[in-house]
Amino acid sequence: MTPGGPLLAGKVALITGASSGIGAAAARHFADEGAAVVLVARRAHLVEELAARIREAGGRAAAAPGDVTRPADMERAVATAVDRFGRLDCAFNNAGYASAGTVLHELADDVFDRTMDVNVRGVWNCLRAQIPAMLPAGSGSVVNTSSVAGVRATAASAPYVAAKHAVIGLTRAAAAEYGEQGIRVNALVVGSTDTEMMDGVLSAGPSVRAGFGGKAIQRRLADPAEIARAAAWLCSDASSFTTGAAIAVDGGRTAK
Repeated sequence: MTPGGPLLAGKVALITGASSGIGAAAARHFADEGAAVVLVARRAHLVEELAARIREAGGRAAAAPGDVTRPADMERAVATAVDRFGRLDCAFNNAGYASAGTVLHELADDVFDRTMDVNVRGVWNCLRAQIPAMLPAGSGSVVNTSSVAGVRATAASAPYVAAKHAVIGLTRAAAAEYGEQGIRVNALVVGSTDTEMMDGVLSAGPSVRAGFGGKAIQRRLADPAEIARAAAWLCSDASSFTTGAAIAVDGGRTAK
């Protein structure tokens, strides 16, 4: 909990990709900071278990299993927030997809399609469901997860780099379109983080882990909780003059 009181006291937050990694860390942290949380992910049993644990600890949580690539699922998740907790104040659109790939001309079309569908259309679907729920109140904050790959070419596959650039574009466009109506939209430029999604890459050995961590000034991977704390700040009133931003939480990776 933030010194001086919960950062998100009284807020209602929706978090996608909440079954593991950054999303699960955000669910716990947002709840600890006073928010009622609605947890979205495809793996229903995991978000239901996490929501139950948050409630057992005295927090407010509801599971809304769903896939960000399906507009109806995102509409249902927003409806869950409104029905259970009365409104939607903020959202952390964190669900993403990445795969180890080869060079561009050797990648299969289905890799491109899946990468774009989850990372770009998924954010699009979320924004289209979330913003109408925030407009009546004249306020709201949305945080989208981009990546270091969203601001520079990295060792990631070309579709992932393109998708994460697109997330920042969507973020800035939405911030510009809805700023006068009190809705802020920002993106996190996330560095290499020790999550389930990274497991396949990191399992190659300690040298691979060191390689990813060594690209940052701090020479390590992020803990998911570190990303969650940045997302909570952007969702809170403490960041009231921040919108349309792509904020690096990358251990200094983009400063090099």
